[in-house]
Amino acid sequence: MRNGVRSLTKAVQNVQSAGPIRATSNEYVYPDSMSRPRKRVVSVESELVSMTQQHPELQEEQDYILHAYECLEASRTGAMKIRELTSSGPGGTFQARLERNVFDENLVHRLEQLELGNAALVFGRIDRHKDDVEGIESFHIGRLAVADAQREPVVVDWRAPVAEPFYRATGRETMGLARRRHFSVQGRDLQGIEDELFGEGHLGLGHDEGLGGDPQVGVKHDGTGLRGYSTLISALSRGRTGQLGDIVATIQSEQDQIIRAPQSGVLVVQGGPGTGKTVVALHRAAYLLYTYRFPLEDQGVLVVGPNRVFLRYIEQVLPSLGEAGVQQVVLADLVPGHRVGLVEDDETKHVKGDIRMSKFIAAAVRDRERPLREDLVIPFGAEYLRLRVTESSRIIRDARRRYRRHNAAARWVETEVVAAMAATSKREEIDLEALRDSLRDIPEFRAAIIRMWPVLSPSEVLHDLYGSRALVRSAAQDVLKEHEWPLLVRERSASLAEVHWAESDVALLDEVLSLIGPRPRKSGRIDETDEMRLYGHIIIDEVQDLTPMQLRMMNRRSLNGAMTVVGDLAQATGAFAPNDWQDLLRYLPTKKEAQIINLSVGYRIPAQIMALADKVLAVAAPSLVPPQSVREGEFGPDIVRSSSAERLLDDVVTQTRLMMDNVKGGNVAIVCPDAMTESVSAVLTREGVQHGRANNTALDTRLTVVPVSVVKGLELDGVVVVEPAAIVAAQDQGLRALYVALTRSTQRLTVVHHRDLPSAMTGN
Repeated sequence: MRNGVRSLTKAVQNVQSAGPIRATSNEYVYPDSMSRPRKRVVSVESELVSMTQQHPELQEEQDYILHAYECLEASRTGAMKIRELTSSGPGGTFQARLERNVFDENLVHRLEQLELGNAALVFGRIDRHKDDVEGIESFHIGRLAVADAQREPVVVDWRAPVAEPFYRATGRETMGLARRRHFSVQGRDLQGIEDELFGEGHLGLGHDEGLGGDPQVGVKHDGTGLRGYSTLISALSRGRTGQLGDIVATIQSEQDQIIRAPQSGVLVVQGGPGTGKTVVALHRAAYLLYTYRFPLEDQGVLVVGPNRVFLRYIEQVLPSLGEAGVQQVVLADLVPGHRVGLVEDDETKHVKGDIRMSKFIAAAVRDRERPLREDLVIPFGAEYLRLRVTESSRIIRDARRRYRRHNAAARWVETEVVAAMAATSKREEIDLEALRDSLRDIPEFRAAIIRMWPVLSPSEVLHDLYGSRALVRSAAQDVLKEHEWPLLVRERSASLAEVHWAESDVALLDEVLSLIGPRPRKSGRIDETDEMRLYGHIIIDEVQDLTPMQLRMMNRRSLNGAMTVVGDLAQATGAFAPNDWQDLLRYLPTKKEAQIINLSVGYRIPAQIMALADKVLAVAAPSLVPPQSVREGEFGPDIVRSSSAERLLDDVVTQTRLMMDNVKGGNVAIVCPDAMTESVSAVLTREGVQHGRANNTALDTRLTVVPVSVVKGLELDGVVVVEPAAIVAAQDQGLRALYVALTRSTQRLTVVHHRDLPSAMTGN
């Protein structure tokens, strides 16, 4: 913080001397002093200008940034020394070692925070009026808090309350600001400064009148203001690297509202393509961990993505914000130990995703709890011990009543069986534990226990179930329709180790686990470490594609009902594509009424490309309003028709090479129907075009062939979309899949086709 009083007159003069200022009005009123402002009208040009590199305070701010890095390095060095001292010896009491380990963990976390890589430490500054005395105080805003040797703040963490006006202040609601300053920083080098002024006569230099406040933005007024426009456009114009970057320096007001929302309850973020919903959700994770460090660090924050390509794409965002401990997974990671990759038809996926499967699974587990068909009789010395069928039925009824989960009751059932058999002996006293040990060696006894109440695993339950028409039919009674249950039957594998599961099976395996619980240890007890992990906050991306059973799976992992779910109804391509958020919310926690926030501004996609995608949206989801694009692109989409089906792939190669030349080093993707992935990759290889394939890896190469099924959530500089008609025909929600494909590009889009374009694209 800078403590000296700075004249606002000087600040204004400095900005004026730097050249033209972008504005939302032709006139500004500048106060000449801090005490009694005297109005002075100054005409300024209304056109947008880039961030100035001739700002009179450029060197001063550069020096300050370098000083901040020096303080950061000093903090890192100090933390390393402390860690070396605390880890120098293993001795001491148990309590001392425990405290040392906790301290070391905190230091490691701090060191992770202090490691920024190439990310800019400082990206802005606010000058605000003091509350109690006349004057201005300044705060530099950055990725994390940094203090000097005297513990005076040098950089304020972007998540701190004092930093909120940097993202929220407008000309109407200044939040006490006199000025907001945006930095363009490459590494440690300050490239430019952009100032926004507030006060009497100012609207705030920015788009505080809404997106329509400046005709050059080219979108309708909606009351949404853009902050740091030049900084924002500069960031959007940079080439993609194959990994999602953070937006901490350019967060807009409507995005900040989501990031800083209270962590309790379910927050739904509806956002069209390019609105930044994914990166906003990740920044929200970082904000929640900062604001609610205790207890969220212990409870955990979970981020769930749609596929591994997506996870690779986003994996660096949270570490760049100083939060490396957030767990980022696909659904299959939450049920480890199962090989997932089996391909199923859409009808089977739909049945397995239906909420009715919860009753089906419950019935299947219940079918594994069976009374004996005939009395169990076992020789015992000169007599026989007996377990009657009626007694076995009583034990099963009591176990179901006493225990919520199947495996937890296994030892109790065995104990009851032993006790019931001992009661049929004529001996006055029998050591039940000794009897249990003796009976366990008898095959008939073991077989009886396995029939009545076997210890189960999720894979055993489903494998046995799918492999038996009789078991499937039994569980499906009064639950599934007659034509549905045969879809679940499949050939048994030789062993559980050889079973391949479908993605739709993951939620069913989890459902089984919730009913049976973990397997008991050798002692017969359930260990707490084997229990399902619950999380203090869960973030789900592309939530619109989850089935009711998958949503139920996520609900089960919520400790307190706190979730942030992110998606776009227009991009819903799953088996249960919802038409309304209420269709989805009924499967999520209901402790508190859900809040739905809409992101209305599209930052990524140029308006010309979005115009084409909007035509598809109008047919695919006519009730939804597309986001407003904040920028015009240099080029509209190119539509290339091949003269024949045989020429199609050759034209794809030609247009791809042209695209790579046009985007000048940026990332390019060929988005094609899933069935064409192999043929597109083969022709690229034949023509000597280096490329990668985004099946299970990220965008690690400059050119990547991406099946349309995994492209959702990704962004590229240039995109070549292949055969839209085939994309539409491949699935029930084909038009929405095409909408996704058309909205991945930040610069240029080319569509290559031979078949007639879908009428939604042509407007016919």
